[in-house]
Amino acid sequence: MTYSSADRVYDEVKELILTCDLPGGEMISEGEVATRFEVSRTPVREAFLRLAAEGWMRLYPKRGALIVPIGEGEARDVLDARVLLETHAMESVSGDTVAIAALVGRLEDNLSQHRLVDPADASEFARLDAEFHQLIVAAGRNGLLADFYVSLGERHRRMTAERLRHDPGITERIVADHADLAQVVGAADAARFASLLTAHLTGVHGTDGSAA
Repeated sequence: MTYSSADRVYDEVKELILTCDLPGGEMISEGEVATRFEVSRTPVREAFLRLAAEGWMRLYPKRGALIVPIGEGEARDVLDARVLLETHAMESVSGDTVAIAALVGRLEDNLSQHRLVDPADASEFARLDAEFHQLIVAAGRNGLLADFYVSLGERHRRMTAERLRHDPGITERIVADHADLAQVVGAADAARFASLLTAHLTGVHGTDGSAA
């Protein structure tokens, strides 16, 4: 399949949204984006339509596109879903010592990378944060849930990037929480994992949703 100009604009604008380089509430125009990426307005319009269909932006004829902010309800729903999926994966793998050992190794590798990232690099820090949690879900060996969690991970990345921009010091809390979660994974303690995960998500994202 050919990678078109519209595909490139879609990918790059979406990445700017996920990293909060295009923050929620900001208006952008087709002309601005066309100039930035040195393309005509046609591929920009196509990319905007895709992003609007996915809920990342809202289009206003002759005015441009509004980057949709992260709503309180969306944040709560994302965290609820994350708790359910990660806890299910942990319960599924907790009886398999070989799988647990392999997962702990992958989580520790992620933590090693995480500790080396400049906290000012919100984009890379948020990517590694999302990867840590995706590793847990992937270990549950349910392909459908893992694929769903990857798509959910885009909203996760954006929420983390936004949190880092408001409170760069939260990086220390995130890494410390991840180290605790990796230790509990190693102990194959699914109940304790669920409790720590809920406390982690609540503390980092500041929501008191039903599950997180």
